Amino acid sequence: MTIHQGIKAGIPDALRAKDEVRLRTLRSLTTAMTNEVVAKKRKPDEFLTDEEALAVLKRASNQRKDSIEQFEAAGRHELAIPEKEELAVIESFLPAQMSTEEIETAVKAKMAEMGITEKKDAGKFTGAVMQELKGKADGSAVKAVIDSLLT
Repeated sequence: MTIHQGIKAGIPDALRAKDEVRLRTLRSLTTAMTNEVVAKKRKPDEFLTDEEALAVLKRASNQRKDSIEQFEAAGRHELAIPEKEELAVIESFLPAQMSTEEIETAVKAKMAEMGITEKKDAGKFTGAVMQELKGKADGSAVKAVIDSLLT
């Protein structure tokens, strides 16, 4: 079963369990995935591949994180709560992210492989590292590790 199918199949379970947060989030994700299918000029009843579904999940996760950050910066903590709840549901479908130590190990190995030692090479290097760690690590965490190592 693909990620898209799993999300769609989870809606009846959330209805039966009367889990409003999960139901709202699954419906939102299903809509986003259907929109993605249509944007790719396919029929709306088709399913996304796991890679395509992960891209939609990452986008939804980033949207929730941005909303949480903005609500809390504005002092509207009551509006951040539902976003945090939805983010928790979305993250349950995403693969586990690498820890900072694991990212640092991968970055150091890639630096040695590419012979990178100076900050001026960071642009190409960051792209290469992100390609290697795609889906396994958060981009901002990777960038922070690279910046700390290339000073």
